[in-house]
Amino acid sequence: MGKRVLGALAAVAAVAGVLGTAPAASAAPNPPGCPKGYFCIYSDIMERGRLVLKSDANWSGRAVGMSLFNNGNPFPGYDHIQVEWGWEDGGRFSDCLHFNPGPGEFSRSFGANAVFTKVTWRGEC
Repeated sequence: MGKRVLGALAAVAAVAGVLGTAPAASAAPNPPGCPKGYFCIYSDIMERGRLVLKSDANWSGRAVGMSLFNNGNPFPGYDHIQVEWGWEDGGRFSDCLHFNPGPGEFSRSFGANAVFTKVTWRGEC
């Protein structure tokens, strides 16, 4: 084999070695009271405080909290959540959260109490 071929093979092997050792996304630990397969709403930021709501099914109603965590299981078509929420004094929003560990956002904290009105399990955002 020529030096060019050997050099190219060495480069491919080096890249494959780096890719093969890249760490996989690691899951965040389950927040208190929120087992795998559920989404949870908490009374304080960063999944702290009182557990306001947990559900493994679609939900609608009214829940007030400051953080949300999607601890869903990977399942095509039913692992992301579509969240409808707003503020007490107005403004309505709809966001999609990936399941833990991502990629993408799987938890969110709010600087004030948010009013959650609907959570629907869905596929990719």
